[in-house]
Amino acid sequence: MIIAIDGPVASGKSTAARNLASSLGFSYLDTGAIYRALTLMARRLALDVTDSATVRAMLARAEVRLDGDHVFLNGEDVSDEIRLPEISNSVRPLAENADVRTFVKDLEHALASGKNVVVEGRDMGTVVFPDADTKIFLTASPEDRARRRWEELERRGTPQDYEDVLADLIRRDEADTTRHIAPLRQAADALRVDTTGLSADESAALLLATVRDKLEGL
Repeated sequence: MIIAIDGPVASGKSTAARNLASSLGFSYLDTGAIYRALTLMARRLALDVTDSATVRAMLARAEVRLDGDHVFLNGEDVSDEIRLPEISNSVRPLAENADVRTFVKDLEHALASGKNVVVEGRDMGTVVFPDADTKIFLTASPEDRARRRWEELERRGTPQDYEDVLADLIRRDEADTTRHIAPLRQAADALRVDTTGLSADESAALLLATVRDKLEGL
């Protein structure tokens, strides 16, 4: 069984998906981490990511592995490094590359094969797993999401001004919803869950209740 969670940046998808998977006894697949790992590799190699041949050559050398909360790039644990702001701000060019999306989609299908899994990202229910058993569109107000990201950056020791975080979030929302390949949108059969004003625990509880109601109706 596949539960697909989509939503905008800083909507709490990763935390909610982890908690949901743990509560249901499912595996958790952080699909965004794959894109981040590839972005890190491209930055380390100082690649021109607009050059398709260069990107294909990189993909031929790339091995991304997910193990719980840990992300490995060619055998190296890069779990912390891929969460840095400079990586977040550099993902889009690779995420819009058709070869990269094929690479990631194939890996996602391989990782989810034969498992009960919770997957989260921007296009899980619309593109990657359109036949998922349950689809959720998780969202919150831009201001609430910016506050969560601001607090996360503070905890990671990479603080930024709240207004800068909000402006960046709005910019990324625009980019995600208007990109040419697999734009962020709510699947027609997805359940919308708005967590504005809720804590992480309250958001997790709301999501779990929503999914359990859906599963009981299957």
